[in-house]
Amino acid sequence: MNSLLDKVNWPEDLHQFTYKEMQSLSEEIREFLIDTVSKTGGHLASNLGVVELSIALHYAFDLKKDKLIWDVGHQSYIHKILTGRKDKMNTIRQMDGLSGFPKREESEYDVFDTGHSSTSISAAIGIARARDLQAEDYNVLAVIGDGAMTGGMSFEALNDVGKNNTKLIVILNDNGMSISENVGGLSTHLSKKRTNSGYLNTKKDIENILVKMPKFGKYIKAFLRRVKEGIKKMILPNMIFEELGLTYLGPINGHDIVELVDVFERAKRIKEPVLIHVCTKKGMGYEFAEQNPDEYHGVSAFNVETGKSLNKTNSLSYSDMFGKKLCDIAQGNDKVVAISAAMIDGTGLCEFKEKFPNRIFDVGIAEQHAVTMAGGFAVNGIIPVVALYSSFLQRAYDQVVHDIATQNLHVVFAVDRAGIVGNDGETHQGVFDSGFLTQLPNMTVMAPADYNELNSMLDFAINRFNAPIAIRYPRGSSPASIPNSTKEIELGKGVIVNEGNDITIIAYGKMIEIAVDTANKLKNNNINAEVINLRFLKPLDAELVLKSVNKTKKVLIIEENCVGAGILNNIISILPREAEYFTKTFPDIFIKHGNTVNIYKKYGFDSDSIVKEIKGKFGI
Repeated sequence: MNSLLDKVNWPEDLHQFTYKEMQSLSEEIREFLIDTVSKTGGHLASNLGVVELSIALHYAFDLKKDKLIWDVGHQSYIHKILTGRKDKMNTIRQMDGLSGFPKREESEYDVFDTGHSSTSISAAIGIARARDLQAEDYNVLAVIGDGAMTGGMSFEALNDVGKNNTKLIVILNDNGMSISENVGGLSTHLSKKRTNSGYLNTKKDIENILVKMPKFGKYIKAFLRRVKEGIKKMILPNMIFEELGLTYLGPINGHDIVELVDVFERAKRIKEPVLIHVCTKKGMGYEFAEQNPDEYHGVSAFNVETGKSLNKTNSLSYSDMFGKKLCDIAQGNDKVVAISAAMIDGTGLCEFKEKFPNRIFDVGIAEQHAVTMAGGFAVNGIIPVVALYSSFLQRAYDQVVHDIATQNLHVVFAVDRAGIVGNDGETHQGVFDSGFLTQLPNMTVMAPADYNELNSMLDFAINRFNAPIAIRYPRGSSPASIPNSTKEIELGKGVIVNEGNDITIIAYGKMIEIAVDTANKLKNNNINAEVINLRFLKPLDAELVLKSVNKTKKVLIIEENCVGAGILNNIISILPREAEYFTKTFPDIFIKHGNTVNIYKKYGFDSDSIVKEIKGKFGI
């Protein structure tokens, strides 16, 4: 039997199939997707849930002309398969391969780069208004999940598009609710009636007649509108969208291609903003992902038959250690609360949730709200610990500035995934936080070199400090204990990891491991390097740095940030004039996706490359 998927390379190829064949195609795509992601790793459950939706979109719309924006974009794998990238899917998220997110440089079908949530509707509005200004004619669509809809930016955009009546189609991919057959059937029927061309024309004609009637016409029209709205609110869900000025269609079965294509065709005829409510099942078609969609949201390589990860280790991650230590501290300090933005599992807070269910607050994908809410806790004597990925903390920078730092409030930021994170690429690399946090007055910033320091720093930040403070730590696990990491944490004080007289290597956080490895290899070349673990990015231990540099006169600064995005210049500014120095940072670019080890090697962050540079720079 010939594979249907073999016949599909571009969206127009879908038109050779019947609806029944497209349903069969969706199952083939799922098998292909599961097999591919089991080898490469990636976002699985979210993509399995949008197979039919992706097919229907490419069937109903001409997406060379029409514009489609995927919110977040981690669910765009099927979109990539259907748009000429099927044969490259084995490279997804690998260095120099396909991105795990939409990328304009990859395909004309990717019209807007995404990676963070709640941005699609705003981008779509801009594209739609550009279309209108240029008197062009095409559809603009934004696909957004129910999780991303919790982001305040989504509602800012909905309010704008409804108020200004911009023609736009928003598809709400709701994988958080089941489809009730009776409600779904009734709503589908009403949606068809309300988008039928005869209905739309008749509705307009009646309104025009009523407006022209003397005395009572406008009152009758207003009365009928109130009756209609009252009925809709009783029998249709999510009428908040209609209150915002969008025509609401749904809920629609997101796994029924016939139903999806039908509602898309009807939505095209509406000259106003439309929201189509599509219900899907996350992980659809793969039992393990259906049962545990969160666990299979982002996966490493796994065994398809068992669902078990092939790269699973028994070692705890920094996130795990953070969660365990926070539980220990909270046990002895009842003022501690934890705040998450839809990332309880990802930030290691599952155990905290079990032990302290009344002291953990998951606000959804709403980092801005999370940070300002933390400020509210702080002014009332509670100690909030806000656990966010570095790349997501960016989304709440104004709140960190305005609501926390300006008021000098005791809020602890647990900045997870700091530094290079690898396969998720540009939008997820945590290479900016050390720069944007250390420039703020009142803010203290720390970075542990191993688990000993993480635990000590968390205790210091919560129990021995009373101002804004951040602890930035990497993805993955800690190296074996770094020398002197058990030394007590003192505000603004670093420690000597390795003593030497020939060159000073200054680093912090994960880079200490590389610095130590570099020092060991230099020793084999009769070069004795002194390694300084700063511990504090701010305040900087200038005394320790100067004491070492005055002895060695040669300095290497290693920082896992882009040029100008860290504390490099702060260190350079205090160096004595006679000191020779060079720096190891990432270039002034956004670092693309790839295995972390490969990224380090590409940019010369491995110890072999650094040793070679040291010899070349200093002639030693």
